[in-house]
Amino acid sequence: MRKAKRQADPLLCNVAAAQGRVEQPNALFSALDDALKSAIGHKLFTILTYDGDSGEAARVYSNLPGPYPTGGRKRLAPGPWTEAVLDRGEAYIGSTHDDLRNVFPDYELIASLGCESVLNMPVRWRGRTLGSLNLLHESGWYGADDIAACLPFAQLALPALLTQS
Repeated sequence: MRKAKRQADPLLCNVAAAQGRVEQPNALFSALDDALKSAIGHKLFTILTYDGDSGEAARVYSNLPGPYPTGGRKRLAPGPWTEAVLDRGEAYIGSTHDDLRNVFPDYELIASLGCESVLNMPVRWRGRTLGSLNLLHESGWYGADDIAACLPFAQLALPALLTQS
């Protein structure tokens, strides 16, 4: 009797294939954007790198470069969000406008884009958060199941984030 063959996830395969393209990191970041839009959904998608020594985050990708251009940097203040996402490597889900206001100083700009929920998915290597994939959408969009769905995509971003630091 022949064993049933398993099908590979085409979205993950597309992202993995993008890692081999010459035009890095844009090929990989764009493939992540497309795959995550299809798998989970987002209106705004950014990728940040984190420098633990300086305490700064740098935006290395944005699907909306007008309001959120690449190259933007910000200093991260210590608090519950940084402790969870950066220190412990836990994903953060904010489901409402109030959740975003409590965490992000640019919550008004976020809301102006029709976004009131967020999934911040850390990208980790050797116990350190090197960056995060940040998906934002309408209120209540993200749930705990989205964390598991996002994890393999986040870790596929690792080679590009290692070369950014």
